[in-house]
Order: sequence, then structure tokens, then C-alpha cells
Amino acid sequence: MKRIIDWFQSLEQRERILVSIGGALLAVLFVYFAILTPFNKAVETRTTRVERKQQDLAWMRGVAPMLRALAMSQPGGNESLVVLIDRSARQSGLAGALTGQTPNGEHGMRVRLEAANFDAVLTWLATLQQQYGVSVESASIDRTDKSGIVNASLVLTRGGQAG
Repeated sequence: MKRIIDWFQSLEQRERILVSIGGALLAVLFVYFAILTPFNKAVETRTTRVERKQQDLAWMRGVAPMLRALAMSQPGGNESLVVLIDRSARQSGLAGALTGQTPNGEHGMRVRLEAANFDAVLTWLATLQQQYGVSVESASIDRTDKSGIVNASLVLTRGGQAG
């Protein structure tokens, strides 16, 4: 460091001013390219991401009413969960096995099946989920003395719609 100071002191006044200005410019360029440029790029990236997310949100809000209307036009879209479970169980051949339904919260239903065909129960549950958005929250399935015949206690829910 002493050598640099000695060298600087050996320069003429005019050269010292020129070297000082050059050093200051170099320091400003270093700060700009090492600190400000990466910071500005990060801000720009985040701004672009926020704008894209806002556009996605606007699109989703625009499509939501159409999706709601489409859901309501589907079979069972505006049916109560009780009616949907009863009707779909009959269509799946489980009407005789359906022994009880009780509400479980705002969007749920407890269902009891006795002496039901296991394959028919699984097919029925798959149909409920795929076509009507009804999912199995919990299930207890017990086998009986007959092969392929079960007793089941299920909690079924349909998100966002009252049952």
C-alpha cells in the first residue's frame, strides 16, 4: 500500500487529479455492475412473474363462471349429496345394500352399506369421484362370510358444495 501512495505522491498535480477521477469512475462502474445490475435484474424478473400471475388470476376469474355453469349442467352438479348418493347407488346396483346416510359436516355424508358386492362398491366410489367430484374422506370395509361381499362405513365429501 505504501508503494501505491508513494507512486501517487510522485505524480504531478494534474496527473493526480486525472488518476483520482479515473479511480472514482472505476468505483462507480464497479458498484453499478456488481451490485445494481443484478439487483435490477432480480426486480425485473420478479415484476414479470407478478404480472404473469396477475394475468393468470384474471383469466381464472374470467373462466370461473363458465366452469361453475358447466359443473351445474353435469348430472348431479346441483343435486344435494343425499340425493346424488341414493341415485348413484341405485344405478350401481347397491340400493339394497345402502342402509343409512347421515350428514357429516357441511359438505359430507356418512354412508353405511351392508352385504354389498365389493367390486360394485369400488366402481360406485370411482364413479362418484370421477363424475361428481365426491371423494372418500374415510372408509372402513369389513368382509363377511360370503366371498366378495362386504359391509362398509364411508364418509363421502363433495368440496365446495352443500350436501
